Amino acid sequence: MNQTNLLKGAAFMVLAGICFAAANSITFVITAQLGFKPQSDTFWQYAIATAFSLPFVLREGLGKLRTQRPILHIIRVILSALGVQAFVLSLASGTPIWQVIALVMTSPIFVLIGAKVFLGETVTPARWSAAVVGLGGASIVANLWTTGLTTAMIYPVAAAVLWAASSLLTKVLTRTEQAPTVTLWLLVLLTPINAGLSLRAGFELPSAQILGWLVVGGIIMMAAQYLLTWAYAASDAAFVQPFDDLKLISNILIYGLAFGYWPEGNIWAGVALILAGSLYLLWSGRSPQAEALPA
Repeated sequence: MNQTNLLKGAAFMVLAGICFAAANSITFVITAQLGFKPQSDTFWQYAIATAFSLPFVLREGLGKLRTQRPILHIIRVILSALGVQAFVLSLASGTPIWQVIALVMTSPIFVLIGAKVFLGETVTPARWSAAVVGLGGASIVANLWTTGLTTAMIYPVAAAVLWAASSLLTKVLTRTEQAPTVTLWLLVLLTPINAGLSLRAGFELPSAQILGWLVVGGIIMMAAQYLLTWAYAASDAAFVQPFDDLKLISNILIYGLAFGYWPEGNIWAGVALILAGSLYLLWSGRSPQAEALPA
């Protein structure tokens, strides 16, 4: 894979992480501060994202939804929907955002294993090293050494596993289908699935204030999903996934600036490890010798 595609994949993944961090902060406001049910927040936010995608669908034509692999799309969307529900529940539980994001960042390990075992991708020592360093940083941020894995922390770990499986299916689909097709199937199918989950938890209509937040969150979520799909279309899943770790920094900055929630103590050491792992992966991806190492 050429260097330009590697850099494009990394850039798209970093931008997707920034968008997801912004959407997370809006979810925090809606669920933790305004008391809206997490399941209803998920439904409305993705439904709005789908509505804003309609102009793109009409412009490109309904042919963009044509696929020869509908079952894979459905499985991917179910995995993604369950992951979103687990993640939003973790935000609503009151667990500090950096702990939630840090635990979600165990996802690259699952992606690397899946990319090697199921997709046959080459996972170089540099990629394994970057993922392990990022995972070490995530464990420090999550403070697992002193608190252990609590019940509330199981939600983000479950989200990590579910999203890793969804990411692998995204890569499989982008081998034969265009990125807009993959993204539109996700947005279209997520709406009825999230509606069912919302009804089961007790469906809520948003107030005018909450609706305003949901609209902004929906637009940002739509952008994040497109960027994520473009990242997997541009480069190997094993290469771009560790760059997802950088969204921890985006979340820390957004939550710190918006809500005054700043990490303390050795959490910054964990953040430094995550950043170091991602930067090392980018450097190794630019080196032909590093990429040529045996898996």
